Amino acid sequence: MSNTNHEEDQPCHLTLKDASIPIARNLPLYDEPAQRYCPAGVYEVIDNAKGEKIFQINGQNCVHCKTCDIKDPAQNIIWVAPEGAGGPNYPNM
Repeated sequence: MSNTNHEEDQPCHLTLKDASIPIARNLPLYDEPAQRYCPAGVYEVIDNAKGEKIFQINGQNCVHCKTCDIKDPAQNIIWVAPEGAGGPNYPNM
């Protein structure tokens, strides 16, 4: 709906300071809230092939609202502006 367009080869604009925090800390304490507060479904907790929980970032879904930068309880998510003109394009606004 946002017409967001990211180049295939650009680095993800969403990173973690510590990749262990979402599963080791946020999942047991808060049931990893990023999977609920993100309006675009960027963050997911999924099971890998071994049945272990992993935190997955689907950066291509991001609508650049910066909610994750504000609401993450551990302030672990780093949001930076994507390269070029890769942001949302709301043509009807």
